[in-house]
Amino acid sequence: MKMTWKKALKQWPEANFLQSPEWGKVNELMGHKVIFEDFGGTGWCLMIIKDAKRGRYLEIPGGPLIDWTDLNTVRQAFEIIRSLAKKEKCVFVRVRPQLEAVKKNLGLMADLGLKKAPMHLHAEHTVMIDLEKNEEELLKNMRRQTRYEVRRADKLNILVETSNDEAIFQEFHQVQSETAARQNFVPPNLKMLQAERAGFGKNATIYRAYIEVEDELNPGKTKKDPIAYGLILAAGDEAEYFEAASTSLNYKLPGAYALLWRAMRDLKKRGIKRFNLWGIAPKGVKNHRYAGVTTFKTGFGGEVVEFVPAEDLILRKGRYLINWLIESIRRKKRHL
Repeated sequence: MKMTWKKALKQWPEANFLQSPEWGKVNELMGHKVIFEDFGGTGWCLMIIKDAKRGRYLEIPGGPLIDWTDLNTVRQAFEIIRSLAKKEKCVFVRVRPQLEAVKKNLGLMADLGLKKAPMHLHAEHTVMIDLEKNEEELLKNMRRQTRYEVRRADKLNILVETSNDEAIFQEFHQVQSETAARQNFVPPNLKMLQAERAGFGKNATIYRAYIEVEDELNPGKTKKDPIAYGLILAAGDEAEYFEAASTSLNYKLPGAYALLWRAMRDLKKRGIKRFNLWGIAPKGVKNHRYAGVTTFKTGFGGEVVEFVPAEDLILRKGRYLINWLIESIRRKKRHL
């Protein structure tokens, strides 16, 4: 029996947007071939064919969604995956399952013949906030300084608004490009942001924190002075703080704190059960792209989660070696 996404969510509540039909649509809009496989009704797997100069590969983000304790099911699923990848003439398969990085799960990856990938595939270290707690508990669980900044934002009358229209996505892209130049990271291009908006519809929302200031060009009137932005994606029981941007005002004003607190409350009202803050530095790693935001994100009191890292199933060793070298150099340059 063909499995639906709705059934998959009931069976694997840990699933998030990475295995959703919406993420499949985003990737199709970006020109990638997307394959859905249900393993004969025993699992769910979204697979994306990526064409890169270093070699074609099959990507499985946040999946596959299967019973990882049933070794027969797992092995059968990976035989199907291997066969599909060979048919598509892929050099390798890259997977990053929704499994915590404990010894048992890491051992299972090795038993399946997988090797740790030279580059990550989506957030492997993150903070997960339990939105089933009441607002009082959520505030109580925050770090003292974080709670102070949330309250200070309210006293400073920092406002937060949301939008899903085309104009705000273009504005977000512009500000994020400026943020990336200051903080030295590679932002998504506008085409990707537009694909996410089209793919997720109302479940892709831009939050913008701002203050109202006097408009010098129009005496007696005020204008909005943006501080921080966040792109929130939602699917199933989980929402992601997927992308962020800020203006220079964010160094002085707690706009990002106001934004996340508003997002937490909004998502809770919608019935979303958990909020994934999407990416922190691994413990003890200081020279990392996410080092600067780790203290900020962990301050909101969620659980620090480490997933099994991206793993590669190598199909063509010679071509894969070229990919491995290129990605290893890229990882060092990007401080990942």
